[in-house]
Amino acid sequence: MDDFRLSLLPVHTEPAVLTRLSDLVNEVYAEAEKGLWQDGATRTSTAEVAEMTGAGQMAVAWLGRHIVGCVRVRPLDDGTAEFGMLAADPAHRGRGIGRDLVAFAERHALDSGRPVMRLEILTPRSWTHPSKEFLAGWYARLGYQRTGVNAVEESYPGLAPLLATPCDLVAYRKHL
Repeated sequence: MDDFRLSLLPVHTEPAVLTRLSDLVNEVYAEAEKGLWQDGATRTSTAEVAEMTGAGQMAVAWLGRHIVGCVRVRPLDDGTAEFGMLAADPAHRGRGIGRDLVAFAERHALDSGRPVMRLEILTPRSWTHPSKEFLAGWYARLGYQRTGVNAVEESYPGLAPLLATPCDLVAYRKHL
């Protein structure tokens, strides 16, 4: 991304930036996960983004002073990191923002001594979601391998009541 810059957000980030990130994630996921959530459910909140930022887990793609993408990257254990909440501004898609944010997350994991990256894709249990099928193929092309499936209600019991359809979390891993 020659005209973009990527960085982890500082712990003390302006509220307007946190709101923009929350809005971006919710906008992108509302489309990408259409039909999975009950009406009115949102993927994240400004408070949750602030918590992740305070923990040093939010990376952002900037075009000038404008946020055009983000990804959360966090340690899971001594050898594994996880990324999620990957979002690219629809107005800037096709420019490699998502790919470069994944690469940034992978470098961050390696730099912190974690040679394995993990991710989960929320997937409807009994039907095929085009966006989720696209993501599964995209992650496979990036070298991620499917490693398992867990029911949302087992992993995140608080989220299950917000779903409009039964869903699973399909886990993927990549050795970096």
